[in-house]
Amino acid sequence: MILKGSDLFVKCLENEGVKYVFGVPGEETEDLLFSLEKSSVQFIPTRHEQGAAFMADMWGRLSGRAGVCLSTLGPGATNLVTGVADANLDKSPLVAISAQAGIHRLHKESHQYLDLVQLFRPVTKYNGSVAAGEMIPEVVRKAFKIAESEKPGATHIEFSDDIAAMETQGEPILAKRVRRPDPDHAALKEAAVLLKKSHFPLIIVGNGAIRKSSSQQLTALVKKHNIPVAHTFMAQGVVLDTEAQSLFSIGFGFRDIVMDAVKQADLVMTVGYDIAEYAPDAWNPRKDKKIIHIDFTPAEVYTHYQPNVEIVADIPSTLKALEELLGHDGVHFEDWYMPVRRRIMEDRADYLLKDGAPFTVPGVLHILQEVLHQDDLLISDVGSHKIWIARNYSACGPNGCIISNGLASMGIALPGAVAAALHSPERRIVAAMGDGGFLMNSQELETAKRLGAAFTAIIFNDNDYGLISWKQQMSQGRTFGTRITNPDFKAYAESFGIKGYCPGSAQELSRQLRLSLDARELSVFEIPIDASVNQELIKRLNKR
Repeated sequence: MILKGSDLFVKCLENEGVKYVFGVPGEETEDLLFSLEKSSVQFIPTRHEQGAAFMADMWGRLSGRAGVCLSTLGPGATNLVTGVADANLDKSPLVAISAQAGIHRLHKESHQYLDLVQLFRPVTKYNGSVAAGEMIPEVVRKAFKIAESEKPGATHIEFSDDIAAMETQGEPILAKRVRRPDPDHAALKEAAVLLKKSHFPLIIVGNGAIRKSSSQQLTALVKKHNIPVAHTFMAQGVVLDTEAQSLFSIGFGFRDIVMDAVKQADLVMTVGYDIAEYAPDAWNPRKDKKIIHIDFTPAEVYTHYQPNVEIVADIPSTLKALEELLGHDGVHFEDWYMPVRRRIMEDRADYLLKDGAPFTVPGVLHILQEVLHQDDLLISDVGSHKIWIARNYSACGPNGCIISNGLASMGIALPGAVAAALHSPERRIVAAMGDGGFLMNSQELETAKRLGAAFTAIIFNDNDYGLISWKQQMSQGRTFGTRITNPDFKAYAESFGIKGYCPGSAQELSRQLRLSLDARELSVFEIPIDASVNQELIKRLNKR
């Protein structure tokens, strides 16, 4: 079949099941855009390429299929890099497409020309250029296959305007999902023996287990054998916090209550654990803990992470087989971790907002916990509020609370909520961000309004880069270079034709949130917060 290069490229996208391409148009993407116009794939113009990449990133997290973002060459491509890097370190499947100048310009200095393959190489799993039209089916299939293979991540395709315009021959390659291997029986037996010999086993579950099937199998394992589990930020909801075995979250830059259980543990079983999220130095400082590694990929070589046994296989299958082995021997551990769980729960309850008291992030989280339902979604941006969300908010299942914690890039929550609303229009969605993160991509409010995307944006406003202030206070006892000023966020939202709220009390916030969420409207809430609670937490923990 003879086709224009851009038409063949788009047919390959359709073959991969792509629904949306997020991006900013450019001259060198003209042929590709007009090919998209006559396809089943919807092109969504965004206000910045970073926003497009974050939308593709979030689509990948929620769907398990690669989100797609598009830019022109030069500055368009450089603007994609942060979102692409975020997807790669957060293990989210994403395919980035950038235009490039024609081959006649690449041997010399030229307008907007950069070596994009070199640019994207450090932030992708695979990165290639389409040098001839007949390469298109193979390059596109490879980009999607690698992006979606465990562990997922970002890939990049450079597609020049001359290849897009020329006629070529080819057809899409069949897109098939690869089955993951079952666990090795000898490794399973070795892991079971280690567990049976331990007295205080603990599970650290990471981003690789954020799947419904992994959640079901891990929950069955921990309940049957009474093994406590601590979640990294990105694994929230794998085992519900309502289960007696949950020790909530781990991964803070200070010694939180959960670390009392980690210190006591004589064996740590990691499930889908991602070192990019939380370094093992923090939970295995003396390198003395026995470790069982369960993941889709082998363990990273790391002095503080030297597993006694590695089970590299499908995670749900591994957990099911391990649970059967332990069940055969009637293994059931004591409630050694329960005092730690009780202290965590008591601490969380202390942050209820009192009448007339100023708003705090943990206080607002109590309200959100009451207002949001089982199937709702909370997306966190990066900032001091992220620490509180990881610490004090309980997700209602896998992908019930999404936190960026690999690259941990500010500005992800708002564009992420746009993609979430497209992916799951039936869910009620809240994007929580600080004033700093909001203004990094606030322009995507226009994209959300144009698309009719319904979600609630909450801005925790302290006129500060609050997380940096918090860390400076902990290390230096003072802050520098963090104070900022802000516009009237309510008026800013209204200028886009979006409802804005600035509640004056906890009761008013609760009432307005319920009304806004039930109405499925796009809205922005500005919540001025008292950030002194951050330092108070550290003082409280230091007194233990």
